[in-house]
Amino acid sequence: MRARREFRNRRDIEVAVLDALVDRHDEGMTVFELRAAVDADIDTIEEALSALKDESLIVVEEADTRVLIHADERVVPDPSEAVEEDASLFERLRERFGL
Repeated sequence: MRARREFRNRRDIEVAVLDALVDRHDEGMTVFELRAAVDADIDTIEEALSALKDESLIVVEEADTRVLIHADERVVPDPSEAVEEDASLFERLRERFGL
């Protein structure tokens, strides 16, 4: 699952983190699980998490002995919403020129 469209106008790493968190919204993710899901080094992921937390797009909670990160409810799309895929550059050009 992907984050809502209105939250996708961000740096690629932030969008990747949000998408990973939305996929595991119910159970949350640790920083190490995010590292496995997102193709970036830990420092880059931590910068993205900091930016997302500053804008209240993620929620951090301590559960048992683990720190779990969740996407904020407003980032998670409603299951009944139609998920619109972003068109690739090729698809946009094809539509633009009627090919």
